[in-house]
Amino acid sequence: MPLDHTKPLRRAHETPCGAAGPPGAGGFPAEDRLPGPAPAPTPVRMPGHRGVDPPTLLAAHGCWYPSADPTGEHVAFICDRAGVPQLWSGPARGTEVHVLDGAPDPVTEVSWSPDGRWIAYTSAPGGGEHTRVLVVRPDGTGRQVLAGAEPGSSAHLGCWRRDGAALAVTVAQPSPVRSEHAGPGHLPPEAEGASPAGGRTPGAAASERAGPALGPARSGGLAAYLVDPDAATAPVLLFGEEGAASLRVCDLSADGRFALVRRGPRGRREALVLDTAAGGTTFALHVADGDPWIGRFSADARTLWLRSDAEREFAALLRVRLDEEGRSRGLSVAAERQQSALDLLSVPDHGRWSVLAWNAHGVTELETVDLTLDRADGDIGPRHHPVLPHEVVTRVAPVERGGLFAALSGSRRRPGIWELDEALVPVRTGWSARDEDAVPPGRPPVRPVPLRCEARDGLVLGGWYYRAPEHDPGRPAPCVIHLHGGPEEQERPVFNPLYHELLGRGLDVFAPDVRGSSGWGRSFVDADLGAGRFAAIDDVADCAAHVVSLGYADPLRLGVMGRSYGGYLTMASLVWHPDLFRAGVAVCGMSDFATFFAGTEPWIAQSAAAKYGHPEDDRELLRSLSPMSRIDQLRAPVLAVHGEHDTNVPPTESEQFVRAARDRGVPARQLMLRNEGHEFLRADNRRLYRRAAADWLEQHLSPAP
Repeated sequence: MPLDHTKPLRRAHETPCGAAGPPGAGGFPAEDRLPGPAPAPTPVRMPGHRGVDPPTLLAAHGCWYPSADPTGEHVAFICDRAGVPQLWSGPARGTEVHVLDGAPDPVTEVSWSPDGRWIAYTSAPGGGEHTRVLVVRPDGTGRQVLAGAEPGSSAHLGCWRRDGAALAVTVAQPSPVRSEHAGPGHLPPEAEGASPAGGRTPGAAASERAGPALGPARSGGLAAYLVDPDAATAPVLLFGEEGAASLRVCDLSADGRFALVRRGPRGRREALVLDTAAGGTTFALHVADGDPWIGRFSADARTLWLRSDAEREFAALLRVRLDEEGRSRGLSVAAERQQSALDLLSVPDHGRWSVLAWNAHGVTELETVDLTLDRADGDIGPRHHPVLPHEVVTRVAPVERGGLFAALSGSRRRPGIWELDEALVPVRTGWSARDEDAVPPGRPPVRPVPLRCEARDGLVLGGWYYRAPEHDPGRPAPCVIHLHGGPEEQERPVFNPLYHELLGRGLDVFAPDVRGSSGWGRSFVDADLGAGRFAAIDDVADCAAHVVSLGYADPLRLGVMGRSYGGYLTMASLVWHPDLFRAGVAVCGMSDFATFFAGTEPWIAQSAAAKYGHPEDDRELLRSLSPMSRIDQLRAPVLAVHGEHDTNVPPTESEQFVRAARDRGVPARQLMLRNEGHEFLRADNRRLYRRAAADWLEQHLSPAP
C-alpha cells in the first residue's frame, strides 16, 4: 500500500529508563496498544574498567572507521592490532593510542558524540551476526550496552542527537521460533506481499511507493529508538516496521523534530523524513544501496542533502528543499558525475561544506564542496580535489573547525587513517601501519590492472587482474577467479591478504564484477534480477574464457572461489560449467534458496526476497537457480568454509553441499571457523582460512605429474 503521510507515528510511552516491557504499555489506552512485544532497549552497565593494551600487538595491522571528537584533536577508530577489530582512541597527531574496550568481540562501527562525552560503537558478541550497541567514555570508563543486550536480539548504531544528549539505535527483535514442520521459504507474515525479484521500484515520489507499517515492530521486525546514555530520560520510539528488511536513523534535525530514516530491502532502499512531533512521514525518495549514511539535514532543516540514484544510473548529490512541515518544495541535482557514483557523503553539523567520495570504476576521487551557495541551477561549488596516496576511501570523518580524517585502503597497503587539513594535504596518522609492513618481507606487493571483457550477451564486465610476480608475462599461468559478495558489492583495488596468499603460491587472481555488482550503474545492478541470475552464472565462465584468450590464464588450471553471494556463484559455476574449473572454494555461500530462506534471519529474508525472488511466488525459479538442484553435475573438488555463528547464511548451506558432493564421490571438505559469523574478523581464523584455501587451490591447480 502507498505511504500514508497523514497517519500518526506511534511513539513509546515514557517509562523509567531500564524498565522492561513493550512500548505503549502502561500509558496508552488498551485499545491503542500495539500488538506484539517490542521492548525498548534496556541499558546494561558493564564491569568498570579501562581498556588495557594487549601484550602482543601486530606490526601489520589495519585502522579504519575514524570518528573525531568535536575539537578534532582526538580520534576513535577500529584497529586489529590485537588480532580482532577493537575500539581504539588517541591523539590525532600522536602515537600513544589505547584500546577502549578490551573485550574480544569484533567492533564494526564507531561514532563520537557531538558533545564529546561518549563514544558509541557496535560490536558482535562471539563474532556472530547478532550485534549490540555500546557507549564508553573517552577515558575508557562508564562502558554500557545501550541496545541488543536481550537474548536473541540485535542492535545497530544510528546517529546522535546534535546536542549529544541521546543516540538513535535500531533494534531487531528476536526471531520467531520456527516449527519443525514449517515449509521451506519461510518469511515473516508481513513480508508475504513482497514483490518478486525482477520488478524495478521507481525512484520518484512517496505516493508511488510501497509503505512500511508504522509503530513498534513485532517479533522479527525492526524498531528505532532514541536512547539517553545518561539515563536522564526514557527511550523514545522513533519508528518501527514489521517484517522490515533494514532500518537506520541517519540524522536528526537540530531541534529534534525531523528524523531522516533509511529503510527498505536491497535495490529498493528509500529515505524517509519523519515528523517526530506530529507523527507521520513527510517525504520519501528512492536512495542508492551501499553506505547506509545516505544524507543529512542543513542546520535549519530547510534543506536535505541526499545520496540518491532516483531515476538515474549513478548516485548523485541531491538537494531537497523542505518547508516548515518537512514537505518537499523542490528537488534538484547539486552534484553529479558521468559514469561515476557518489559513494560517500559526509556533512558536518554546521552544514557549510561537505565531503564527497566518487567511485570512478572502483577508484575513489575525493572532493570537498561549499554548500552555502544558493544557485538557481542547483549546482554547488567551489570544489577542492585532494591527491590521495591510496586508491579507495572507505570512510570520511569531517571536523567542525575544518579538515577531515579519511580511512584509506590501497592494493599494496594496509588500511590506514589519514588526516587532511584545511588545505587538504594528506598526512598519515602515526598509529597506522607502515607501507613496508603490508606483505611479508621479500614478497613484493602486487598492483592489479583493470580489465574489461564482454559477456556472451554483449554486456561489458569489469574487474582487476593480479599477476603473480614470478610469472613470465607471455606464459599462461594457473588462475583463480575470485567472486565478491553482495551481489551488490564491487571489486575494488584494496589490500586483500587472501590475494597475496594466492599470489605467493604462484596463482594469478582475476576478480571480476559480474552483473549485479555496484559501480557500473543501476541497470547493471538490476541485470541479474529474476532469471537474469542465469546470465550472472554464465558471466563467471565468460570472465574465465577472457583471461584465457588474453594468454594470462592456463585453461587447464582454472579455479573459482568466492564468499557469501560469491560462495553461491562458486557452487553454481561448478555445477553449471562442470568441465571449466579444476577446483573451487565456496565461503559462506547459499547452496539451496529454499533452505536459505528457511534458516536465515527474518529481516535478511525480507531483503533477500527483493533481490533473489520470493520463496513462495518464485519457488520454481529459485529451485532451478539453486546449486543443489544440479549437484549431479559437480566434477571439481570443493572446499567449503563457514563461520559457526553465521545466521545470515546458516552453516547448513555448506554442509549439505559437501555431503552431497561426497555422496557422489567428488572430493569435498568443510572448514568450520569457531567464533566467527558471516564475516571472518579474527586474525587467527583469517590466517587459517587463507592458508586452507590456498593449500586447496595450489594442490588441485598444480601441473599434472
